[in-house]
Amino acid sequence: MPRPAQVIRPRIQPGRRVVAVSDIHGNLPFLQGLLETVRFTPDDVLVIVGDLLEKGRDSLATLRYVLGLQKTHTVYALCGNCDDIAQAFLADRPGIDQGVWPILNYWRERALLIQMALAAGLPFPRGAEDLPALRAALLDRLPEESAFLLSLPTILEAGNFLFVHGGVPREDRLEELEAYPCMKNDDFMGQGHSFRKWVVVGHWPVTLYDPHIQCSAPILDQDRHIASIDGGCVLKLDGQLNALIIPDVYGWEMDFTWYDGLPAATALDPQAASPDPINIRWSDSEVEVLAEEGDCVLIRHPATGRELWLPREFVSVWRDGKAHTEDATDYCLPVSPGDRLALVRQTQRGLLVKKDGITGWYHGRIKYAQQ
Repeated sequence: MPRPAQVIRPRIQPGRRVVAVSDIHGNLPFLQGLLETVRFTPDDVLVIVGDLLEKGRDSLATLRYVLGLQKTHTVYALCGNCDDIAQAFLADRPGIDQGVWPILNYWRERALLIQMALAAGLPFPRGAEDLPALRAALLDRLPEESAFLLSLPTILEAGNFLFVHGGVPREDRLEELEAYPCMKNDDFMGQGHSFRKWVVVGHWPVTLYDPHIQCSAPILDQDRHIASIDGGCVLKLDGQLNALIIPDVYGWEMDFTWYDGLPAATALDPQAASPDPINIRWSDSEVEVLAEEGDCVLIRHPATGRELWLPREFVSVWRDGKAHTEDATDYCLPVSPGDRLALVRQTQRGLLVKKDGITGWYHGRIKYAQQ
């Protein structure tokens, strides 16, 4: 039976700064680094727009960090489709044990529920038949963590802003919406929706929206009032954790920043942008390896016929038996001397860097920033 969306409407005082982040995926150092970057204080409000957990190796530590933060700061966390795995399991929704077992068996120690089990001194489950006992034990031995997961709402509405992990088809009658499609809503910005309020979403990494330029910075569509902020944290080798900064939810202004943990450098030489770049994305990531040279490989992208050099570590054989690449590009960034760059990878064929959230190649000299 479909579950209705759970909507919360907290009273946020006018002029109180709201910091919205999404898709942390258990990356505690990035969350801590981002909060330090934005100088988060008890005067602010933190809205976690879903997928706080899963896929990263520190999901339980991240959950406990947020629990601690809630004791001294104002924090609202929403349920994303990844968080819903644990919520559904602990709530014992019909059929969940058979559905969740393949996930736990595949992710192993990277799955939140397994991290919770190990922290509670429980053995790794042998199969779906062990999960009812695991659920009872987690509810008993980790009550604070379990209560947090079970309480995660779907949508937060405040002032001129609506926060939801995946997206919504409308901004009225929100309680009549089904919960899960609000969490997992792929390619939300490609669906043609427009809103009166600002709808802030995560879930779909923003790099997937542009077939040419690989950019992890938030997309703020002023005409349709959609802010998409998933920077690919954990999922992308050059991913970042974005923060949407809203000075007042009753106004319309906003800004953003991010944290990516990459070494910083200063460009010393100019470089012009290359024409007609390509952004190979996970949805069409199959490639053919044509040659290898040192730490790089030359690949052909069958879907477009393009050939480009990539760091060797970007390419791997997936379970389908075919070679696939991480998100990849041949774009040479426009760079001026003095530009600040973040170093993604240093290869014998050039530097893969980020500038203003955009990933591309740089073939000039750099000077590392002083730590």
